Amino acid sequence: MAWEQKIMRIVRVRNSQKKGVLAKLLTAIAEAGGNTGSIVLLTETSQHVVRDITVTAEDEKSLAAVLAAMEINEGTKIIEVRDEVLELHQKGKIAIRSRYPIESLTTLRRVYTPGVAEVCLRIAKDPSQARLYTSISHMVAIITDGTAVLGLGDIGAVASMPVMEGKAMLMETLVGLSGIPILLNTKDPDEIVRTVAAIAPTFAAIQLEDISAPRCFEIEERLQAMLDIPVMHDDQHGTAVVCTAALMVATRETGTDLNKAVIGQIGLGAAGHAIGRMMMRLTGNPVLGADLSPEALERFEKAGGIKSNLKEVMEKCDIVVATTGAPNLIKPEMVRKGQIILALSNPNAEIDPEAAMERGAAFAADGKSVNNVLGFPGIFRGAVDSYAPRITHEMYLAAAKTIADMTPPGELVPSPLDKKVHHAVARAVAEMAIKQGIARADYVPYVEE
Repeated sequence: MAWEQKIMRIVRVRNSQKKGVLAKLLTAIAEAGGNTGSIVLLTETSQHVVRDITVTAEDEKSLAAVLAAMEINEGTKIIEVRDEVLELHQKGKIAIRSRYPIESLTTLRRVYTPGVAEVCLRIAKDPSQARLYTSISHMVAIITDGTAVLGLGDIGAVASMPVMEGKAMLMETLVGLSGIPILLNTKDPDEIVRTVAAIAPTFAAIQLEDISAPRCFEIEERLQAMLDIPVMHDDQHGTAVVCTAALMVATRETGTDLNKAVIGQIGLGAAGHAIGRMMMRLTGNPVLGADLSPEALERFEKAGGIKSNLKEVMEKCDIVVATTGAPNLIKPEMVRKGQIILALSNPNAEIDPEAAMERGAAFAADGKSVNNVLGFPGIFRGAVDSYAPRITHEMYLAAAKTIADMTPPGELVPSPLDKKVHHAVARAVAEMAIKQGIARADYVPYVEE
């Protein structure tokens, strides 16, 4: 899933204390192609008003035009332009901190030598005790080679670090897991598998991130076969879970029978392939798949799908999901009355939802509404807490159903910041693992400290 690659700046302005200056300034920003976010009043005198205005632009050229328009606005003086995104990222967004202060020799001896030796010997006798007496119980490796970093493409492992840090922040904030970014300086599947397998004892689970297709399929499958801890490629399964939840809500809202609807998946990369597979497992019916890659079509057919193309999908399918990265791929005249369309590519969808609705779609949404952050934190929390050695299809479906059930009326999915949703997903995933007999029955639900 991609994000909107726009530029955001905080512009500090001093406006004359005259009627209409601010209104004209906001109009100037809009006419220059910018969008206004928050406006914060800093100081006010009888002569001037100083404010911080958040401005968003499409690119550097557009930003320059917006700033120029602001500068020439009568009564306005730009004092400072700040990039708060870059400021926030300085020295990174995450850190490892000690859970206990070391303020005495007594504490030092308990946490290190000689006290720690007893704990090491206990674990040596019974390795399962590591989950109880070390941070392994809440550590998740976030692994990437930087070859498919959302909408940015192959930018390399180091350049992907800000994204991995963001994933770690979300894990910790939403469900209390400690995500540890691991950047791999290789694109070779064999080397990636060997490396991840070698470091796996440090972690309770492995999250694969932003690894390009088709390599991601092989890497995930091999690691799942080798390791006894959960391994999940988020771009596949996290996205599929949230998309499935969104379709559950959309069909509920439109009165469509998901099990009887003809479903089409346009774009069979990591996300599209996983979405199509999940829909086939859920409904028991084949999904029509379209992609420009013969290899992707062949892979989808082996998974139970039907080879198709854009024209046929739009003509035959009641539900259409698009994950191609190609803006405006679906023309308005292709839309059939009553269709449900999720055009998930960002920043520009395959078709604008409003345009699809105008042509008769019963429901339409874009990728801004369907974010996999609703899936991966709770899925990993539930799998880790229940000691599940793997994440099954049924566990993914339990997560999707929970997300759909917790979606407020009139919304496509819940708020990704609602911790109750993530905790409910974790519980549903863990309970399904226990029901399937692959997890410990003495599971204790996560409770925020």
